[in-house]
Amino acid sequence: MPTVIIFFIIFSILILVHELGHFLTAKKAGVRVEEFGFGYPPRLLGKKLGETLYSLNLIPFGGFVRLYGHEQVAETDLNRAFSHKSKLKRSIIIVGGVAMNFFLGVVCFALVYSKLGIPGPVDYVRVLDVVQASPAHPAGLRPGDKLITINGQAFNNSQEFIALIEANRGQEVIIERQDQEAVRLTPRAVELTPEGEGALGIGISDIDFRFYPWWQMPFRGIVAGLEEAFLWGKEILAGLSLMIRQLITGTLPEVAGPVGIYQMTGEIKQSGFLALAQFIGVLSINLAIINLLPIPGVDGSWLIFVWLEDLLGKRKRQIETIIGQVGFALLILLMLLITIGDVRRLLSQ
Repeated sequence: MPTVIIFFIIFSILILVHELGHFLTAKKAGVRVEEFGFGYPPRLLGKKLGETLYSLNLIPFGGFVRLYGHEQVAETDLNRAFSHKSKLKRSIIIVGGVAMNFFLGVVCFALVYSKLGIPGPVDYVRVLDVVQASPAHPAGLRPGDKLITINGQAFNNSQEFIALIEANRGQEVIIERQDQEAVRLTPRAVELTPEGEGALGIGISDIDFRFYPWWQMPFRGIVAGLEEAFLWGKEILAGLSLMIRQLITGTLPEVAGPVGIYQMTGEIKQSGFLALAQFIGVLSINLAIINLLPIPGVDGSWLIFVWLEDLLGKRKRQIETIIGQVGFALLILLMLLITIGDVRRLLSQ
């Protein structure tokens, strides 16, 4: 399938899932949902089921939910209007989209781990990569090897492995591998070690993927997916903080915009379905966090206006409209700057 189609499918899924969160929570709260649209207007097709119009629109990118009493002033049937619901119910509707994106991220990560195995600490060291011009490569160490002893001495984690290697720099050692022949090699002395490399020239980890009884895998996958989602959330927040600092200093943000994500989509699709599922999970967590931030044009600002409406009084709708318009313009400008950075990076490769 062409990259451009996969790109549009991924973003449509992310946005539709987000809008589905608003839709479901609005229905639960008793708000009348006037339209649930796939894509953006102009409208091509529409069918009304119950009180909601389900529409197919010309621009095949994402979707939207139109709630009664949100953008327009409700004059009748006030108990079904978004604007006349309690602050708590309105907040739940607003956060519903964020929650669904977070849920999608967890599901994607859980799917990946259910197939690949559950990551966890092991009592051996796994080789991740091997530098060619290093003692490890000619000795026969390769990515995926599981190392269990050095000169007959066992170790339980990466730190213990490194300590044993450090104690034997410049001396030949025998490293035993699980289910393979042992290898002989000499760790480089400190003065002979290139910058950025270790004594052996390998990358290692004491975390590996493990399989459990089939009935446990989905549940363990969900737990691992939750942990992965929170870890990515932390990374994304750090990335946003860096982007803000770059904007303040007048430099182009070093984050991926539409062009960068399009390029990554093309590269990741070559790695198969599981890599694409993890990619969707990361993007979905990213969308959840961005929408929760208190910046104009996203759900976070919508949430703030709900809780400040008593302070703003009758001016609330006017102020909300002005800030929304200004915020949207700033978001477009930010996206333009990020896209310029994407293009510059592509041209410099």
